[in-house]
Amino acid sequence: MRYYSLFGALAIAAALLTAFSYRKVTTVYLIGDSTVADYTLEDNYESRRYPIAGWGQLFQPFFVSDSLRHVRHLLGRANEVVVDNRAKGGRSTRTFFQEGRWAAVYRDLRKGDVVMIQFGHNDGAENKPERYVDTMGYKAFLRLFVEQARQKGALPILLTPVARNYPWQKGKLQHVHGGYPQAVKEVAAELSVKLIDLNELSMQHFSAKGQSYVTEHYFMNLPAGKFEAYPGGQKDNTHFQIAGGRAVAQLVFSAMKEL
Repeated sequence: MRYYSLFGALAIAAALLTAFSYRKVTTVYLIGDSTVADYTLEDNYESRRYPIAGWGQLFQPFFVSDSLRHVRHLLGRANEVVVDNRAKGGRSTRTFFQEGRWAAVYRDLRKGDVVMIQFGHNDGAENKPERYVDTMGYKAFLRLFVEQARQKGALPILLTPVARNYPWQKGKLQHVHGGYPQAVKEVAAELSVKLIDLNELSMQHFSAKGQSYVTEHYFMNLPAGKFEAYPGGQKDNTHFQIAGGRAVAQLVFSAMKEL
């Protein structure tokens, strides 16, 4: 009996050691602007910012163990994924770089990590010269992020900027980002980078849901008196509520399966 007990204990120990030995964690870094950012990282989120949410804020739950097989072609042998959201509101490709935010990501990158890159909302803000970048400069910074990620052995993925909730024509959401989505596509083709056309995917999804639905449930159009952080209500057709952020996160994850 003692021999069987000893054998059982040794077998359990060996199994645990094997499981630990094969634990491989991949970090998915998100860099971008407010539409990607995680607002729960800010102090007093519930009272000061809720229900605003970037899609990256709702991204981690998609990487449960049962789902990893769908993105194995991007993650290799990883059996655990950590989403590290470095996106920040108001940033363009240029200001993200100038403020040292990219340098901090580059320092932490490890071989096999993934870097998902979505800018454009602020790059195109010609009325805000402190953040504006024309499409030529935009492409230059995207190239820099891609090439330096590859230097570290990480996998870059480019995303076109997610749609805003305007303009609508004949029940369909229209393109509002000028030449920036095309610029992303051109860099992706030039450098053979994996691409998610989130602008097109989100326009299609929002159009299918309908203008009234996404205006009320997806974007930060809030009635007065409902949320502590916005006592007077708000009209905002750029930033997402929780449901909108989650819907876009689902679009991104689904697109990753197809890359």
